[in-house]
Amino acid sequence: MNARYRTSVLSLVPERLQTSDPPSAAEDQRDSDLSDAPDIQPPPLPGKPQLVELFADSRDGGAVGFALAQIPRAQSILWVQDRMCAQEMGQPHGRALARFGGDPDRLILACARHAGDVLWTMEEGLACPTLGAVIGEIWGEPKALDFTATKRLALRAERTGIAVFLIRFGAATASASVARRRWRVTSTASAPHPHDPRAPGEPRWRTELFRARDARPGTWEGGYDHAAHRLHLAAPLRDPALAATALRREGDG
Repeated sequence: MNARYRTSVLSLVPERLQTSDPPSAAEDQRDSDLSDAPDIQPPPLPGKPQLVELFADSRDGGAVGFALAQIPRAQSILWVQDRMCAQEMGQPHGRALARFGGDPDRLILACARHAGDVLWTMEEGLACPTLGAVIGEIWGEPKALDFTATKRLALRAERTGIAVFLIRFGAATASASVARRRWRVTSTASAPHPHDPRAPGEPRWRTELFRARDARPGTWEGGYDHAAHRLHLAAPLRDPALAATALRREGDG
């Protein structure tokens, strides 16, 4: 372990998910043949804290925002990075995290040399009942991150009642894991800014839930409502032209 210091905290509690009405039986049958964009109801938030894995390309920090959009409000967070993630993706910054409702005094940031140290620190953090969540960032596909390691994290998270988000940057494959939900997250164009059309608005993501023990897999467009502290998930439009038109109308509104 190279260093540990206090820098910032996040306080975001999604009160509920914005979901569309469940599809009819005919729509569900039709969409079963469209694996690239299934029109299904977005999954609800987990009923209890659990281990969630988020896969992201290198240089794409969208998975971080997606995780922050599910962090409990006004609670301390332990955030652990391996050295490669800290170098390539950068370290969390208090003022930047404030857009998610964070308190800069309540994030505990730890930097570790290897993935094994990240996993050990995450496990130790889960023994602290005052934490609201634990976030870990690991680069690539290290041998230390195996089925047993994820099982230890998952069981401890569910036993202590602390949510765990494990962000995997630059992992080419999804190795065996006990994570209850496994997502692929990609950043997309932000929502229109309500006061300046030339400025970026709230973040948006394309999210694929490719494995889940308590929800049906699928693909959705994700967004974050800062004012309401709410994560939005909606089925993507299949026609890119319609999606562009909807985006323009939202900006004009």
